[in-house]
Amino acid sequence: MSKLLDSVEYPEDLKKLNLTDLPKLATEIREFIVDVVSKNPGHLSSNLGVVELTIALHYCFDFKKDKIVWDVGHQAYVHKILTGRKSKFLTLRQYKGLSGFPDKNESDYDPFTCGHSGDAISAALGLSCADAIRGEKRSIVAVVGDGAIGAGMSLEALNHAGDLKKNVLVVLNDNEMSISNTVGAFSKYLNKIRTAPIYADVRKEVHGLLKVVPVLGKPVEKTLERIVELIQRGGIPGQIFKDLGLNYFGPIDGHDFRILIDTLNNIKHLGGPVLLHVITEKGRGFEPAYQNPAQYHSAGKFEMCNGKIKTSSHDSQKIAYTKVFGNTLVELAKTDPNVVGITAAMPDGTGIVSFGKKFPDRFYDVGICEQHAVGLANGLSAGGIKPVVAIYSTFLQRAYDQVFHDICLQKHGVSLRSTGRGLWEMTGRPITGFLTLPIFVICPRLS
Repeated sequence: MSKLLDSVEYPEDLKKLNLTDLPKLATEIREFIVDVVSKNPGHLSSNLGVVELTIALHYCFDFKKDKIVWDVGHQAYVHKILTGRKSKFLTLRQYKGLSGFPDKNESDYDPFTCGHSGDAISAALGLSCADAIRGEKRSIVAVVGDGAIGAGMSLEALNHAGDLKKNVLVVLNDNEMSISNTVGAFSKYLNKIRTAPIYADVRKEVHGLLKVVPVLGKPVEKTLERIVELIQRGGIPGQIFKDLGLNYFGPIDGHDFRILIDTLNNIKHLGGPVLLHVITEKGRGFEPAYQNPAQYHSAGKFEMCNGKIKTSSHDSQKIAYTKVFGNTLVELAKTDPNVVGITAAMPDGTGIVSFGKKFPDRFYDVGICEQHAVGLANGLSAGGIKPVVAIYSTFLQRAYDQVFHDICLQKHGVSLRSTGRGLWEMTGRPITGFLTLPIFVICPRLS
């Protein structure tokens, strides 16, 4: 039996499908991604979580004319599959193959080459401002995760968007995780929206009232159900975004095609900045990734039947440098109570996770906020503490000013642990960590 996915090369093919066909297409896309990534390692959990959302966006918009900006971009596999790159998907993250991130040199559907977090809203707002200057009318969409929405640059862009009132749609893809679980007050705020009981209470009251209206009950019930849905999409939650000047809608189910498509079609013509809050599940459709999304964020090769990660006998005998670092930091902290650890949303990848488990009161995961991580270390050092900051090389460069101004000029004792320096196999240009030494070597007193 032929697959629906065989008939879809570009978004115009997708739009020929009926709404009832889309769940089957989503299943086939998930199977395709799992099959490819199991043999050719890439980002898995995040992509499995945005299948319905990505399909719905391409179903409702025309991204030949409109533009979609992916924050980070590691979750853009479905986007690539739907925009003429399905046949090349087997070359994902291979030499001369598809990039693991959006790449403007790869497709006109990718307006930017990206790989870092927090910049999508700024870029989308810039596109919208350019359209206003040129008199062009089109939709600009930024897809941002709940980890990236708390990044300083994202909040700066939201603040500016609310002031400018330009047309931009921010889709908040909320799966309660970045790479690991999201942290911070903003994450707790989003969780409060997710779990608010108001919607269930309102629906219960509506049904109870309609039981005493036997004649008009059914038609009125359908109408009021629709009203309740609208309340759910634009009610009390999200006040912080409204206060910033954005129209807030949500939260809505990011795996329900009817709700997604109805909502996107209803809000895409609204003027000004709009934020749509979508709830998704990382790893959806592949049980091992669903149960352990962090492990399958960017896993190696694995067995499709059970998700077991494949390791060679040579690899199993090696001890990763990150693990050596983590174990050493734990040993140092056992004898020195002033040693603390800091990371920026990547405790597992940097190896500092073991320290966090052993000394939770001396561990700070600041979220995707590298500048704050280094600035926090500055204050800790000034207070007589010995901070160790563990950040990926490619992301540490985002905190260059803080390293120079807040650490080196102050002559403060801060240890910076840079992971992933040099040329990484299969990572792509945005994540390559070759700038650490060239840009930091000129900082005074940094050794």
